Amino acid sequence: MTATTLPSADAELGRGAGPAAALVPSGLSRFDRTLLGGLVLLSVGLLFWATRDAVLAAGFLAGLAIAAGGVLLLRRVFPAVGASEAAAPDWTMLRQAVDHDDVAIAVTDRAGRLVCANDLFATWMGGFVTPPGLPLDGRGAEALKNAGRAAWRDGEGRVDDLKVGALPLRAQVNRTGQADDYLVWRFAAIDRLDLASEILRHLEGPAGRTLGQAGVMAALVNAEGRLRVANQAFLLRALGESDASHYAGRDVAAMLRLDDSGGLTFAREGDRAPPVRMLQIPLAPADPAAPVLLALIDEEVGPADRGTAQTYIETLLSLLPFGLALVDRDGRFLYMNRAFGRAAGVADGRMPRYPGDLVVGEDKGPLADMIRRHSSGQQVGGDLSIRLVGQGDDPVSMRVVGVRGLGEAAVLLSLKDSSEETRLKRQVAQQSKMQAVGQLAGGVAHDFNNILTAVLGSCDLMLMRHTPGDSDYDDIQHIRSNANRAASLTRQLLAFSRQQTLRPQILQLPDVISEVSHLLRRLMGDTVQLAVHHGRGLGAVRADPVQLEQVIINLAVNARDAMMPGGGTLTIETYPVSAAEVRQMGNEFMPPADYSALKVSDTGAGIPADILPKIFEPFFTTKDVGKGTGLGLSTVYGIIKQSAGFIFADSRPGEGTSFTIYLPVHRTAGAAPAIPGSGAPAVPAAPIRAKKSQWGTGTLLLVEDEDMVRAVAERALTRAGYSVVTASQGEEGLERFAGMDKVDLVISDVVMPTMDGPTMVRAMRARRPALSVLFMSGYAEEQLRQSIDIDHVAFLPKPFSVAQLAEAVSAALDDAAHRVSDDG
Repeated sequence: MTATTLPSADAELGRGAGPAAALVPSGLSRFDRTLLGGLVLLSVGLLFWATRDAVLAAGFLAGLAIAAGGVLLLRRVFPAVGASEAAAPDWTMLRQAVDHDDVAIAVTDRAGRLVCANDLFATWMGGFVTPPGLPLDGRGAEALKNAGRAAWRDGEGRVDDLKVGALPLRAQVNRTGQADDYLVWRFAAIDRLDLASEILRHLEGPAGRTLGQAGVMAALVNAEGRLRVANQAFLLRALGESDASHYAGRDVAAMLRLDDSGGLTFAREGDRAPPVRMLQIPLAPADPAAPVLLALIDEEVGPADRGTAQTYIETLLSLLPFGLALVDRDGRFLYMNRAFGRAAGVADGRMPRYPGDLVVGEDKGPLADMIRRHSSGQQVGGDLSIRLVGQGDDPVSMRVVGVRGLGEAAVLLSLKDSSEETRLKRQVAQQSKMQAVGQLAGGVAHDFNNILTAVLGSCDLMLMRHTPGDSDYDDIQHIRSNANRAASLTRQLLAFSRQQTLRPQILQLPDVISEVSHLLRRLMGDTVQLAVHHGRGLGAVRADPVQLEQVIINLAVNARDAMMPGGGTLTIETYPVSAAEVRQMGNEFMPPADYSALKVSDTGAGIPADILPKIFEPFFTTKDVGKGTGLGLSTVYGIIKQSAGFIFADSRPGEGTSFTIYLPVHRTAGAAPAIPGSGAPAVPAAPIRAKKSQWGTGTLLLVEDEDMVRAVAERALTRAGYSVVTASQGEEGLERFAGMDKVDLVISDVVMPTMDGPTMVRAMRARRPALSVLFMSGYAEEQLRQSIDIDHVAFLPKPFSVAQLAEAVSAALDDAAHRVSDDG
């Protein structure tokens, strides 16, 4: 390694910038000049006294003056550099002094310039960088700067926690030099000993063989009691082989056993195995997940004392991943392993005195009776269902077994950590409940939609015969209005069960909020303020705008009710969320992708923590009787999930509630031009289709198993100008179809007894491939299309009005005509 002295620093030092500069003599001192002048005058005086010749004395004086002037001139023209060179520091010695293999050294002057540094400094710092401006992580540069200031002030400064990349360093800064004009910066790497790695390396090498020769069998075991490495002496006794390459991960507890006298032996050596004594050495006592070093030595043959047996069993219990504890005859805890403490919710190092301290009050008595019964002689184990303190009302199973020959221990308790299992059971039960209720809601909605279709159709037909002012007109309108309210309720049921028919479009969230904001201001009233904030760079989403508006309205109404009667502020925000931000969230349910987020927040009283997990359940409400159906948030949840989105609630009592909706950004095959100023792609406008006529001609086959719906639909279509043939189920529909010369359109229910609509249509298409079909159903279109593999079919959701039926028939006939013309 070679130390480096910067050229600029040498040049500066050569000009006399520091103590290493040359000392150039500037002439004689004042005393020397006075003494020399006096001697010259004395010499001239003696010469004049001896010769009495003034001219001679003056000439002698002039010659001395000329000689002195010549000497001074020569000194100015040819300065004495030898003295300067002799006074300069030996930089070769400095370079040799800072040459280290393990310490990086740099020297700076008072002006903050780098004077000298060794190659290790350049290697660690990525070049000859002047301290303290080094590439240190975190606040290292600031800490090093403070150490430099301390060195200028006090002569020394230190920093013990620096990092350059993955290299930990400590730094020492000292002030030095004849005039204290320099700082010496020393950087040393911090050695962090990995005790487990060192032991693992030594047990496999000569150190392990040396221990074996001394009769010590050593093994390194992880926190779960699995073998990591062992010396040959241990492997020969425990496994009969000396190769540990394929035994890593074996259960160490299975290699050992307690004999009848309480002695610890190796299991493979049988009943006559010599006992061994085991020492358990935790490598990091404060870390429960740290590995443990086991050292075993042969013990003198003889019965083990009670204390030794208990020590052995405690060591074995600590290696097992099951929750086990020892209790004496008085019902007091003697020992519990870490697994038992975790399952019981016991903090490390705080073992309770009695097992009853772990359970609720009602279970203390039965547990104490069972422990007393088994400690007095009964050795057959028994199970007891208990409830642990602080872990809710969910019971856990504790097994109690009487034991003998383990010193003071009389009872062995076993407790399984079932918290994760309980959580999974809750999730499965909740999912099963939601699925069952969803299926029930879907079935009820389907049947109810058939009834509402007949009611709405009959009202429409009656309104055609009555005009405003007739005695029955207002009554019919009331019936129709209430039927529409019932239809809205069925849509909520379908939304909750995720079986509603969605009409998704490519849209921007700010546009949807803008459409509904006027309605929101009327719904909020005067006491609630509405604040809307939109972020930049929002991506387009694919969703049903009508259903998305319903989501916003439901959340806003709930927020308004939560802020009553005092009022508050309702805030609606939109912002983009990148895939990287989703990963940082660490949510296991949301896949990493780009999302557009919609957040609805209020300043109400908040939701208690015990109620928050239940808010999306159907029919769950905290409102008074008659003021809420409990379907608002479950409807919101169903709409968002059916739109491939996610919704999360966050609330703290007294601080309000916020609902955040994440909808995936829609990616099209061809990128559309960006919207100016938004950074988001432009959303192509949906084509506007002309409203279809409610009148037409053609022959229709109507297949519907509900008599009321079939009768209403037949009357409506006949009145619209069509020739209608009806059938009550699939087989009858096939018979009617076979006897008809011409069928322009088949209108069929999907779910029917004996033969459903899709099966009937497949048989008809086998005869006439170009047959046009319009399905109608109370179930969701998306759900039905997953099971219907028939091309070119239209769909009409129930309930529908007479006008909607006529428009759907007209549109289906037009589409069929377009297909025929395109094929031609």
